[in-house]
Formats: sequence, C-alpha cells, structure tokens
Amino acid sequence: MNALPATSRPAWRNWAGNVDASPVRTVAPSSTEALAEAVRRAAEDGLRVKAVGSGHSFSTVAAGSGVLLRPERLSGIRTIDHAAGTVTVAPGTPLWQLNQTLAGEGRSLTNMGDVTAQTAAGAVSTGTHGTGRASASIAAQLCGLELVCADGSLLRCSARERPEVFAAARVGLGALGVISELTFATEPLFLLTAREEPMSFERVTAEFDQLTAENEHFEFYWFPHTRNCNTKRNNRSSGPRVPVPRARGWLDDEVLSNGVFQLACSAGAALPATVPGLARLSSRALSARTYTDLPYRVFTSPRRVRFVEMEYALPREAAVPALRELRSMVERSNHRVSFPVEVRVAPADDIPLSTAGGRDSVYIAVHNYRKAPYRSYFTAVERIMTAYDGRPHWGKLHSRDADYLAGVYPGFAEFNALRDRLDPGRLFGNDYLRRVLGE
Repeated sequence: MNALPATSRPAWRNWAGNVDASPVRTVAPSSTEALAEAVRRAAEDGLRVKAVGSGHSFSTVAAGSGVLLRPERLSGIRTIDHAAGTVTVAPGTPLWQLNQTLAGEGRSLTNMGDVTAQTAAGAVSTGTHGTGRASASIAAQLCGLELVCADGSLLRCSARERPEVFAAARVGLGALGVISELTFATEPLFLLTAREEPMSFERVTAEFDQLTAENEHFEFYWFPHTRNCNTKRNNRSSGPRVPVPRARGWLDDEVLSNGVFQLACSAGAALPATVPGLARLSSRALSARTYTDLPYRVFTSPRRVRFVEMEYALPREAAVPALRELRSMVERSNHRVSFPVEVRVAPADDIPLSTAGGRDSVYIAVHNYRKAPYRSYFTAVERIMTAYDGRPHWGKLHSRDADYLAGVYPGFAEFNALRDRLDPGRLFGNDYLRRVLGE
C-alpha cells in the first residue's frame, strides 16, 4: 500500500478540470487485500473513503477529503471464461484495455459507450451507457461483482448470490462499498456496419421513432445555432471487415473532429459572437461515410477537446418534444453553444438507480467547451429535462437533490435501505452523495 507524496497542488483533478480533491492521504493499492486494509485503516482514523477512476465524471461523485483510493495498480484482466462467456477484471482496468483484450480472445461486450479511458468500476458505478434499441448499459452487462465493505470485509454478489445487493450495486455511486472485482457477460466477437450521414433537425425528429426501431444502435448530434445534425446507425454485419481508410480516419477523427474543432472552440470562447458561425461551419465539416469494423472501433471515438457535460434520461416518448423545446430555447436566448447536443437511446433495465431503470429511455446530453461559460445554458436545459421527469446522469453536472430524485426513481428507497445496512456510518459518503441520496 503506497501513499503518493503530498504536493501543493490538488492530489487529484478530473479530466475536464472542473473538479479536484485534496484528501488527507492518497493510496494506490496493488491488491484486493491492500484495498481492504486501506478501507479498514481509514475507518480507524475516522476518515471517509472515496475511490476514483480516470476522472471522466464531471460531477463531484468521486471527490472526497479523507482517503482517496487511486485505481492504477488495480488494473488488468483476471480471467476469461470462454465456456461461461464471462470476463473478470480488476476495478481500475481501463475500458480500452478490456475491449482490446476481449477482441484478441474473440469476445466482445454487447454494447459500450463512446469513451474508452474510463475504468471498469467507474463506468458501471455511474451508469455509463452507449446507445441501443435492445442492448443496455455497461452495468446491465455485469453478472457478478465484489465489494470491499465498510468493515474491510469482502462481499461477493450476483443474480444468485445476495441478489438484492447485486441489483443495487451495479450502479452504486460508490455509496455501498469499493468495487474490487467485476465480472461481465460477453459474447462472440462480431462486426458492426456504421453508417454516418448528415441529416436535418426536422427530418431526424420527424423520423426519430422509425430510425430507432429500424436500427440496433441509433444516435445523432444536433449542432445548436443550426438545423444540421450528424446521424450514426450501427448494425451487425456478416462482413467483410472494411474499416475506415487510415487517411480518412485521421482526417475525420483527428484533424476535423479534434484539431479543427479545438481551434473553433478556443475562438468561440475568446469571441462568443463567432460561435453561431463556427457552429454552421463545424456542422458541415463531416461528410457521409460507411464502414464495417470490430465493435469497439465502431462504438468508441477519440475525445481530445475537453468539455463539461450534463445529460438527462427521459421517457422515450418525450424525446422529440424535449428536443424541440431545447432548440427553441437556444434560438430565443443569448446562449452561445459551441458543442453539439448528443441524443441516444436505451431499453429499460432492472437496476434501481439506473437512469433507464424501468423505462425505455432517451438520453439528451448537452456539452460546452470547458473554458466557455456554461452554467446558464445548463440551467435552462435542466428546466426542460425535469419537466419530463428526467433523471440526471450520476457522473455529469446537474443540480437535483434527494427530494427530486426520490420522485423519479421507483427504487430510490430500496437503494437507501441497502445503503443503511452496508454503510450505516457513511464511510463512503461525500457531499455529492449527501445531496443526491440524503443523509
């Protein structure tokens, strides 16, 4: 168990740079035993414990002032069971490593989000998801996990072993214990054909239900200040594998989507009046393309321009009305929005604090460049989302509290009852959990 040296700078800062933490001590355990010892020692010293991942959350869900547990030495694939179709990983395993290792073994997750820098434990704890007509979040693909509890003991759970703990801990917000191991269901490696195509806002919203029903994975981006969208349809393919040509991928994904876009965001932050014009240019930069590749090469994309984000899950039927309200709000306001709005879908699942718990959902995510003002824009968007009983993504910015969240999550009381049982002294608490879960 090694503590990192103290410095005058914050010991930890998230990817976007909007959250940092200066704990009493920082520990990077290299084994489950060392992790459990760090938890026991924190309890003896009267310090709260928070585990962080790679910092891709924009909320303060992982921030704490007591003991900060770092993930980098608890990383790697532990076992791949081809007969059972499962993979067991250490909590700090980055998703890119999981995806690449599985592909090398001829396996894959069924669905995934578009960011691969996240750790496995961080991704499931905050409800990370991609888009899918019938395939759900990363947490919904768990078939077992292990927690270090508040007394330092290990608790294993699955659908058959302590099912009430498993149900809740899949999206546990770090409130029930520290994840020390995860087992995911996998399937044989497959190919996806991606069809990316510009489309007008009017057409996307008019055909949204059809596009969602006809494609296994459908998502789109709308560029505020324009009527332009970029759509993406991913469907399974029998092949052959025809990836994006290297030069085209470099041009689209690195030069345009990251390099040129970074310049546009920087210019917009310095001169906000230029944002609408830059948005019109950005929205026309990418042209249609179709390619077939391994799942993780299709689902994921590089994100190098740093931003802040808020995302809400709404009932699926609220998608188009909410989007139209959002567009109308932007058009009649003085907000200058440099980033596109991302729209994805997910089927209902049975996880108490999953944003798709019990209902087919649409996700509407708003972003802004991290160096540009965003609070008034996010506040205006949040008013629209909450009018539709929206559920905020746990790892992204929002202002909701326990009173509101208890009204939109049928399993809210069930989760808190389990929390009272597993962590009555709130060893794993912080200010964020106090706000969203209550005392």
